[in-house]
Amino acid sequence: MTNPLLVQWDTAFEIAPFDRISDADFAPALDQALMDHAAQIDDIAGNSAPATFGNVIEALETPCQALEQVLSVFFTVAGADSNPARESLQREFSPKLAAHFSAITANKALYARVKAVWDQRDTLDLTTEQQRVLMLTHRGFVRGGAALEGSADTRMQEIKGRLAVLGTNFTQNLLADEREWSMELAEADLEGLPGFVIDATRAAGEEKGAKGPVVTLSRSVITPFLQFSARRDLRQKAFEAWAARGANGGETDNRAIAAETLALRAERAALLGYDSFADYKLETEMAKTPAAVRDLLMDVWKPAKARADADAEILTAMMRDDGINGALEPWDWRYYAEKRRKAEHDLDEAELKPYLQLDRMIEASFACAKRLFGLEFTALEVPLYHEDCRAWEVTRNGAHLAVFIGDYFARGSKRSGAWCSAMRAQAKRPANQTPVVINVCNFAKGDPALLSWDDARTLFHEFGHALHQMLSDVSYESISGTSVARDFVELPSQLYEHWLEVPEVLSAFATHADTGEAMPAELLKKVLGASSFDMGFQTVEYVASALVDLAFHEGAPPRDVMATQAEVLAAIGMPSAITMRHATPQFAHVFSGDGYASGYYSYMWSEVMDADAFAAFEEAGGAFDPERAQALETHVLSTGGSRDPAELYTAFRGRLPGVEALLKGRGLAAE
Repeated sequence: MTNPLLVQWDTAFEIAPFDRISDADFAPALDQALMDHAAQIDDIAGNSAPATFGNVIEALETPCQALEQVLSVFFTVAGADSNPARESLQREFSPKLAAHFSAITANKALYARVKAVWDQRDTLDLTTEQQRVLMLTHRGFVRGGAALEGSADTRMQEIKGRLAVLGTNFTQNLLADEREWSMELAEADLEGLPGFVIDATRAAGEEKGAKGPVVTLSRSVITPFLQFSARRDLRQKAFEAWAARGANGGETDNRAIAAETLALRAERAALLGYDSFADYKLETEMAKTPAAVRDLLMDVWKPAKARADADAEILTAMMRDDGINGALEPWDWRYYAEKRRKAEHDLDEAELKPYLQLDRMIEASFACAKRLFGLEFTALEVPLYHEDCRAWEVTRNGAHLAVFIGDYFARGSKRSGAWCSAMRAQAKRPANQTPVVINVCNFAKGDPALLSWDDARTLFHEFGHALHQMLSDVSYESISGTSVARDFVELPSQLYEHWLEVPEVLSAFATHADTGEAMPAELLKKVLGASSFDMGFQTVEYVASALVDLAFHEGAPPRDVMATQAEVLAAIGMPSAITMRHATPQFAHVFSGDGYASGYYSYMWSEVMDADAFAAFEEAGGAFDPERAQALETHVLSTGGSRDPAELYTAFRGRLPGVEALLKGRGLAAE
């Protein structure tokens, strides 16, 4: 039978035919696709005609359809619906793919042709976009080690292959720890838990095959449990399991993996002539240098720590009132912060949650996209990889623009967190192709599914990434959509979060699950009034993670990653009742691959821009000002990586931002 991954898909909008693809198809399809792609590369490298932009750079931009189809499907299901067979395949594929792509950048004949085009760039009649693609292609080859010779070249290929294996192992170890641990609850253990949390634990129990409610390490379950459970002993047990992920000893322990990863990254940077991996990585980002990153993080750390320290005193006093004389612990913070929020803002998560129905929040995100950019969303009935997934056709003025897929619910087969990816990216050359974009989240199931405020923000955040993909309007796939600097990629996603807080959006879509009534004005006022509540905690846990990430990649790699983590936290005065948002053994952003290595700061860097960018709307005609929306699409959302991000932001805003808008938005600005 013909392998469905290797043929042209005859489905609606050429969406992957998931109902015809089995796990047994992946390995043979990948082998064939790699051979096809290698032959394509050999043809480009071995072309006897003089090197031109067309026969080298555009030829490299021509996708290998088979390889793109195999990888888009496999990595979608491997992350969102894994199983033992797919985990085994991922371990097999990682070194194979690393070797394949390393061989491309190490291909001396190919690099010679790329360099030949680069050297004549000033005499070529290239568009601005083509100039950018040429620069990025040449830079990518150089940074990939194409100019290395002899033993240095060989060692670079070895490092890349080993890093691919380590990243896969890190991810799978973390997933295994999250999947294996659970804590069954008796009826007496439900004390203090509101109905929506009890429902989530019962749903988790059903998935686990337990007889009753269960706490799992899914963030959508454990976070509200820590927030509401009156049982301090159970909060401690759950938190310690959450904190121990990746550090439990045995086969799933990630500490040695992290140390080896850091050593190999440092060696890789040294081979390329950089002082550290941080210097290497940040060269291509907006920040440019480790010093610039540290300055930003410390500018935010100081007021955030001061706020967190003051908050800790208040929470400790509340704990004393409950007759507990020990220190405020990490498993206490969320519980007492929730009690404080209810007392000070009269805002109860249990009261709020029925107004945040998943379906209504999806509608809200779509409605904002329609008002801002004229997008329409029509449900599609197509086979997808899991029954929880949904799909929509995205159009504008009747013309097809994209397909959007949403996979929203937590399950044991899905890695934690939330993400957006393009199963097919937008491009115009060599042929026009429209994007297929997917948002993956980990919300608790329910009937109806109800979101926390953070969940709703996550939904808007990931949809902001999706808009960046769907509104992309460039010629070449390599600079399409979110193919931008890491510290610029979070701007559209974090900016879109602001529309969740627009009162007219909430009043229209935050409707009660039982009564259908709109959120009362008084509750809406409380929600918006508490938007910066506990921001000291949230900022401290994030910035601490970013500073540890930066320290790991500056200078010599640490032999003992946990000792270095402890040293960094001690040096900045980390509050004892707050932990890093992502401790080293769980820091998938940094160790599952190098995308966010030395780059976890990028969320904060982008937040500086998103706070300033939304202020541009407020200074104009409001959140839905049409001129600002058009400018955002023209200069940010449609342009991908076709220009330097600082140029793009300046074109939108007229200037680069300072940190003031961020501190104000987080409620950390000096009074």
